[in-house]
Amino acid sequence: MPDIATLTIESYAIDPPQINVGRIVFDLTKRFIDIILGTIALILLSPIILLCALIVRFSSQGSVIYKQLRVGKDGRLFEMYKLRTMVADAEQSTGPVWAKADDPRVIPACRWMRRGHFDELPQIINVLKGEMSLVGPRPERPEISAELKEIFPDFNKRLAVRPGITGLAQIRNGYDETLNGVRRKLNFDIEYINTRGFGLELYILAATLPKFNDQSAH
Repeated sequence: MPDIATLTIESYAIDPPQINVGRIVFDLTKRFIDIILGTIALILLSPIILLCALIVRFSSQGSVIYKQLRVGKDGRLFEMYKLRTMVADAEQSTGPVWAKADDPRVIPACRWMRRGHFDELPQIINVLKGEMSLVGPRPERPEISAELKEIFPDFNKRLAVRPGITGLAQIRNGYDETLNGVRRKLNFDIEYINTRGFGLELYILAATLPKFNDQSAH
């Protein structure tokens, strides 16, 4: 596994995209919609985020907000925000590993947050900062990205767009517990990138709502 200090934007370089006016207009409009919907969502969901933060605070020692380095559009690294639902220093002895359904590291009082994906709500801040979008491929950690890039040559194609809070792979696939699961998600991510449009965006957002009560999406 590569040293985090050696992971640079160049490590995730992708081929320069071809100019497509339609895509440019779509991406600019999508960014505007992200800002509007993200702002509304943050205002409406603030009470839920605050409640979850209080539960985390009184259930476990450590910070309430968990910051994790992720790989974003064009390979840029950024800190993704989550409510910490696992015990403090959950990966201290194992290093970076995939989370899974019924993960034993999860704080008992916070299991419902992970099942309902409420721990992901602080990523609205990442959306407003321009690091993420409401819809797009889920951002991966740099250590794991470096490994998957060696296994799946097309893995870096996911970096052509901003990563999302939800995506086509999340509504069609479960946790990444095997390489076959990663391959399926990669295929869905590439399908999204190649066919993205406002109809698909609305479909993904609508299909995401039931997932707030489904522990199979990640």
